[in-house]
Amino acid sequence: MLTKEILNLGRLKSLQLKLDLPSLGERLSGQLYYDDLLRILYATDASVYRELPLAVAFPKINEDIKYLIEFASKHHQTLIPRTAGTSLAGQCVGSGIVVDVSKYFTKILSINAEAKTVKLQPGVIRDDLNRSLEKHNLFFGPNTSTSNRCMIGGMVGNNSSGSTSIKYGVTRDKVLEMDVILSDGSEVTFTEISSSQFLKKLKLETLEGDIYRHVYQTLSQEKNLNHIAANFPKPEIHRRNTGYAIDSLVDCEMFSNSEQRFNMCKLLAGSEGTLAFTTSITLQLDELPPQHNLVVALHFDTIDRCLEAVKPAMQHELYSCEMMDKTILDCTKQNLKYEPLGDFVIDDPKALLFCEIRSDTAIGLQEQKTRFLEHITSLNLSYAQVVLENDKANNAFELRKAGLGLLGNMIGDKKAVACIEDTAVALNDLAAYIKEFSKLMEAYNQDIVYYAHAGAGELHLRPILDLKTQQGVQDFKAITYDVAKLVKRYKGSMSGEHGDGRLRAEFIEYMIGTPCFELIKSIKTVFDPNAIFNAGKIIDAPSMNSSLRYETNRKEPQIETLMNFEDSQGILRLAEKCNGSGDCRKSIESGGTMCPSYRATKDEKDTTRGRANALREYLTHSEKRNKFNHKELKGVFDLCIS
Repeated sequence: MLTKEILNLGRLKSLQLKLDLPSLGERLSGQLYYDDLLRILYATDASVYRELPLAVAFPKINEDIKYLIEFASKHHQTLIPRTAGTSLAGQCVGSGIVVDVSKYFTKILSINAEAKTVKLQPGVIRDDLNRSLEKHNLFFGPNTSTSNRCMIGGMVGNNSSGSTSIKYGVTRDKVLEMDVILSDGSEVTFTEISSSQFLKKLKLETLEGDIYRHVYQTLSQEKNLNHIAANFPKPEIHRRNTGYAIDSLVDCEMFSNSEQRFNMCKLLAGSEGTLAFTTSITLQLDELPPQHNLVVALHFDTIDRCLEAVKPAMQHELYSCEMMDKTILDCTKQNLKYEPLGDFVIDDPKALLFCEIRSDTAIGLQEQKTRFLEHITSLNLSYAQVVLENDKANNAFELRKAGLGLLGNMIGDKKAVACIEDTAVALNDLAAYIKEFSKLMEAYNQDIVYYAHAGAGELHLRPILDLKTQQGVQDFKAITYDVAKLVKRYKGSMSGEHGDGRLRAEFIEYMIGTPCFELIKSIKTVFDPNAIFNAGKIIDAPSMNSSLRYETNRKEPQIETLMNFEDSQGILRLAEKCNGSGDCRKSIESGGTMCPSYRATKDEKDTTRGRANALREYLTHSEKRNKFNHKELKGVFDLCIS
């Protein structure tokens, strides 16, 4: 009897929830959608996960976000913040309400050229921001491979780094101030404060006061500080996102001998939208890099030789030090856009290392180049050292940045899967770590893809797995667990820049130990006691094997088409080649050709990614084909499969 009453209560709550959605939409200045199409489009990001959200909201003003918070609190739902949806760890996938700020929260609010700061909304694209700053001789340093479409809100949420972190630091280093809405609907500004200002915060009879009191009580205890020092990644690893960055809060005048002031933004950066909802961000900027630059492309016949060269290369003042292996290089050779950019490559290297040198003068640049080449050639590690200048230098980095998207274009069901691609270790440990890692992968019969940020001690390492099979899914988790053990031995970070999300969150407690994990859980509780902000990410995450994009051991549907898609093994696998990285969302100012409808509407449904997601869903679930009632897309589907 009791079970029946519970089921009936659940049905009533579900019914009330559905009845209240329309009234919520009427209250918003923006839009709220809960039709099948929009839910499908927002069920995935650039990760391996898929989960249908309850609804998708496009807030226009702060009041809209407050209404959403009120609704989420009443109905025990969660709000999932989203910008460009390029996240690799499932940060913006979930069953709650996806809140997309990329349509309306897109303004640069103010630029202070003298102070070298900018205040903006979270939906501003990174490269668009830098184009606006160029006339002031300023730029925002962190530079991801998705910089032509990723947005500042997402970069703050993930504490993004990119290829320039060895020179300009990570996003956390640049965040000065954040305007946020807390879980009770109150608006708060977090910024740098002195010790005396901190003590005044402790007297506030508000949720903001509760937060400061909790942080004070936590970090004032010596045992907690000892746990943090002993278990968090080595402090010299500047690319790290391990749960919440409570270790970064310690280094201030309030809790140590440091002269740094306390800033709660260091905690919010990398928190993946799980603590508060951000409405504006103030960033510290840098002066534009020196005008003269070149890239030395070092060629290696083994991965080991390449990694041995990283530490001596970093003894020079490099602006970036990026690696690219043969697997990715071969992918570029099969791409019409990128194949010509690799005309500098000599023979068939197993790895390339791109070392960027800059100087204010042409003479200074040549002097640095000479010193660098003399040192590197004396090591006898690389078999060729090709100097690239001007457009050739830019082409080299375009080639490297293409890696993420091109990996998704592997033909067939086996893909280079993001699960261990974000590990970071101290630079002194990199070569030894990768040697052990490679031996570990041999045990799994894995040919690993190696690329990206060698100079920062973080290589994006991806196993090639078929997540449509049970064995592939088992290896997905087993490999991640074994790599976690290896990273912990080196006191490294499992999440260097792509975040924990729902992919690596279940390993956080193992990585930092139970006492530290309890500390970060308590941080979540005081900020968000009812878990209305991005639940299931970082804290209380489901298994990394749950809600995957593909069903295991499914029978692939046989779809007859007028056109021949044999080169992709059929139209379904062609649609599945879209990995969600969002290249199709780049702005007009970024150049290149893209679907003009998205550039006109800025709607996800008009992106190539959106169409691929809808097409994949339609083709995969045969029982849904005749029920699909969205006229605009049904016509396209009927043409494809007729």
